[in-house]
Amino acid sequence: MAPAPPITPATALCGVILHPAGHTRSPAMHNAAFRALGLDAVYLAFDVPPAALADAVRGARALGIRQLAVSLPHKEAALGLVDEVEPTARAIGAINTITRSAGRLVGSNTDWIGAVRALERETELRGRNAVVLGAGGAARGVVFGLVRSGARVTVLNRTRHRAEALARALGAAAAGDLEELARIDYDVLVQTTPVGLRSDRSPVRPEWIPPGAVVLDAVYDPVETRLLREARTRGARVVSGKWMLVHQAAEQLRIWSGREPPVDVMARAFDDAAAG
Repeated sequence: MAPAPPITPATALCGVILHPAGHTRSPAMHNAAFRALGLDAVYLAFDVPPAALADAVRGARALGIRQLAVSLPHKEAALGLVDEVEPTARAIGAINTITRSAGRLVGSNTDWIGAVRALERETELRGRNAVVLGAGGAARGVVFGLVRSGARVTVLNRTRHRAEALARALGAAAAGDLEELARIDYDVLVQTTPVGLRSDRSPVRPEWIPPGAVVLDAVYDPVETRLLREARTRGARVVSGKWMLVHQAAEQLRIWSGREPPVDVMARAFDDAAAG
């Protein structure tokens, strides 16, 4: 790997805010892309507890940070801390990206693009029966992307009323609690809750996964979660959360730099970070 270029006052500062920050692969991916494109930029991870979110955004404004990715648990709360919200992100009700533009902080959402492009590696989405597990900020982006792509979407969540509210807001066809997955005929399953993050847990019983379904777990640490492992055993086609992360990150890079992102470079950097 080529040595990192020196950081100077002209270097563009980017990063990700999340809590906790230990599992993120974003710095590896973005810094590899910066090197490949010859951009004078650096990308860091910032561990920001919920109580410090407003201070972190004010700090980004004061320091002239070019872009912040917004990860768990801040995607909905950050919506009210920027100067402008891009219309798609406003419709989704969550942001995962804050970009400086003409001195203003603009919130946008690339999660939906990441989810759609990741799923399209395995299936067409139009006309599919899709289930989304969870009702947080990541789920909002996924539901938006699936509905926009022509899928019939059901939202399931441990707290049923949150699933119902999300479904109403984004045009999903149905909503319910997690156990209803056992009774639903679906082609696509997207898991957006934190269950399985750095643990051997799954929110889904293996017998609830039909053979031939496409299963995407937004959790990417471990790269193959228990859900994906059990889905593969059941004869489902699995999509690692790596691909949702890579594709949403590529779109973030496109937003602030205007350059075509090197997706293959970013995917290899994810793999290297996961391995080491």
